[in-house]
This record gives sequence, C-alpha cells and structure tokens, in this order.
Amino acid sequence: MRMYDCIAGKKAGRELSPEEIRYIVDGYTQGSVPDYQMSAFLMAVCLKGMTRAETLALTMAMAESGDMLDLSAIRGKKADKLCPGGVGYKTTRVVGPMVAALGVPVAKMSGRGLGHTGGTIDKLESFPGFRVSLTEQEFFAQVNRIGLAVMAQTANLAPADKKIYALRDVTATVDSIPLIASSIMSKKLAAGADVIVLDVKSGSGAFMKTLEDSIALAKEMVEIGNGAGRKTCAVITDMDQPLGRNIGNILEVKEAIEALHGEGPADLLDASCTLAGQMLFGAGRAGSPKEGCTLAKATIDDGSAFEKFCEFIEAQGGDASFARSPERFPTAGVEFEVKAPASGYIRSMQTEEIGMASLMLGAGRETKESRIDLTAGIRICAKIGDRVEEGGRLALLYTSSMERALAAQERLLAAVEISGEPVKPREHVLAVV
Repeated sequence: MRMYDCIAGKKAGRELSPEEIRYIVDGYTQGSVPDYQMSAFLMAVCLKGMTRAETLALTMAMAESGDMLDLSAIRGKKADKLCPGGVGYKTTRVVGPMVAALGVPVAKMSGRGLGHTGGTIDKLESFPGFRVSLTEQEFFAQVNRIGLAVMAQTANLAPADKKIYALRDVTATVDSIPLIASSIMSKKLAAGADVIVLDVKSGSGAFMKTLEDSIALAKEMVEIGNGAGRKTCAVITDMDQPLGRNIGNILEVKEAIEALHGEGPADLLDASCTLAGQMLFGAGRAGSPKEGCTLAKATIDDGSAFEKFCEFIEAQGGDASFARSPERFPTAGVEFEVKAPASGYIRSMQTEEIGMASLMLGAGRETKESRIDLTAGIRICAKIGDRVEEGGRLALLYTSSMERALAAQERLLAAVEISGEPVKPREHVLAVV
C-alpha cells in the first residue's frame, strides 16, 4: 500500500477502504507519512468529500490511535453530552446534575478553553480546591458512588486528531464536514459513553453559520456515533446570540447555579432540559425525549439537581459552600457599564465578536500559555428582541483595568445592531437530529 495511491484515488473520487484510511492515519501519526502527503490527502477530501463509510473509518482510526476509555466498570448506561463550543456556553454544569439526579451515570472528559472563555475544566476550577486530574479508578468509583464525574482529557486521547487538526489549521482544510465530524467524534468515541448527545451550534458565534450547514454536520456526526454502536442524537441550538446572559468563567458558574434553582435565563433552562431529556431517553430512563425533559425539569423544582451539583463539587475536592453562597466568589476589580447608543430594539448580535470582547477583558486564552482571569467577562443586559433606550444599560463588563474595559466596549458596540422596528425574540432550540 502506498500513500501516493491513496491520494490519487481520493483525488479521482474513489471510495477508500477502511484499511487504506487506517494506513493513512497510522502512518501520519507514527511519522512514516510526511506532512506534504497528508496535506495533499486532506485537500483531496475537501474537494471530493467522503462517503459515510469513509468518514466512520476515519473517525475510528483517529479514536483508536490512542487511549480508548473502557467504562464497563461503571454500572448502567453511561450518557455524555458534547458541544464544540459557544459563547456563554454553560449547560454542562446544569445538565450533568439533572441527569445524574435521575440515576443515569454521567462520566465526562472535558478540556480547557482556547479562545474567548475557558473550557468546562477552567470553569469548574473556579471552585477552590476542585480537582480534575483524576485517575481512571477514581473516576469510575466517583461515577458509581454519586453518578457524576468530570475529569481532564488524557494527553493520549485521539492523538491522530490533534496532529491532523494542526495540519488542517495551516493548510486551509478546516471547512470540510467529514473532517470536522470525524475530528469531534473521534474524541467522544474514545471517551467511552454509551449515549452521546451533541449540542451543535448554528449562527454568528458558531463554526457553522447557517442552519442548513449545522444540520448537515449534525447528521454526519449522528451517523458516525450510531455506526460505532453508540446511541447518538444531536440538538441544533442558536448561537446568533450568547446563551444566557453571562460570558466568562465565574460569571457563567453563577448563572448555572441560578439555573439549578430555576432562576436562570429561559434559553439556558430550555437548552439544558432539552439536552437532558435526550440523554435520559437514550439511556432508557424516559420513554421519550419529551418525558425526559419533564423529568429533568422536576429535578430543578425539587432541588435534587442542585444538591447533586454540590455533591459533585465536594466529591472532587471543591468547596461547595461557594455554590450555596455564590457571593463568596471573587469579583473583578472593574465593573463598567456599556450604554445603548440609540433607542430601539436589538436586531442582531455578532456573537463571535462579543466572545472576542470577553477575551479582551481577560476571560479567555489567546495562547495555551495565557492565564485566565476567572472574574472577567460580560453580562448581557439586552438580547435580540429586547427594547433599549438611548443611554440605557446594554451590558456590564468585568475586568482588571479601565483600559481593557474601554477597548472591549468598542468591540461589543460594533457587534450589536439596534433597529427602530420591533424584532421577534429568537428561539434557542432550532432542530433535533
């Protein structure tokens, strides 16, 4: 078998065999296939696409290039949720406790953020003492004991994907649905869950800008998951504006705590209950997604989801008194009010730009070595469809210096469009695949 023949075959539109695809992935991971040949192959995929069988073979080859977590030591059907990212994304802290409170084990591997805010791991580390470096034995034991654990991804999780993605990033081969889907799903399959629910974002703050493209990506990933023997579904959610109102690590943790008390923004509660309902249905705890959603909402009403969240924080060494008394969290040195430049209705938001404004405040990482300011971020005071008055409060910025606040204000104002005509509020859950 030669890499040249694989490249030529894909360039001609031929369907590659699983053996050929594994040869390519293993060869590139181990160094026998050079960058220039892999770049040519990736470009051929971008131009010619991949069949569902090829995409599944690519995903499995990348997943099996490193550690494959065996969750058989955990009792019951294990459920997990995945979101490739989003501005103000905070559903893990709400969904996990709801599902675990209903007896479905949630065994989750998460990463740190690179971009506008931290990742799930960074946000959980807002709790003093919270520990994410669990051994597999600790991870399994905790899920069996309380139904929920989150640990940092191992360094050897889908190493082929890490290497291939770094090459895609510099060869203009990122925007290929088979390559995107296989990259995302290889890590999730390696993490071992039986039930996978995908939260696929759509809009100005997502990689997929249109609903059509988001649904196409979702279908591809669902096919991969089901083809690999995992019960998989996808929920398409709106990212034409931030989820909830808070962006930034401690700010998002506080909003998740509000949601667990039934007091959070409606879009956050809607998204969380929808995702939890799908997880409960997939695991057989509910007879339908609708019933699962109803069960999930009940854990908010009876307080069991919040108590499970506190139990989870304590189990991993965190100080749960911060969850019970969120005012204990540290606050930013500077709170800056952004005022509406005109009266009218919020017509649109460039969500990615708002995320970049939060990065300027210190809420995220520009490089892997960047240090996050856990207190930094944005509170959105008006969303699409809301009326604002000139000089009224549009947002609050939290940061360490006035210089940062003024720079972020300029970027945020440029990202918000105000119209004189009434605007219909947006639905958050757009479709289910």
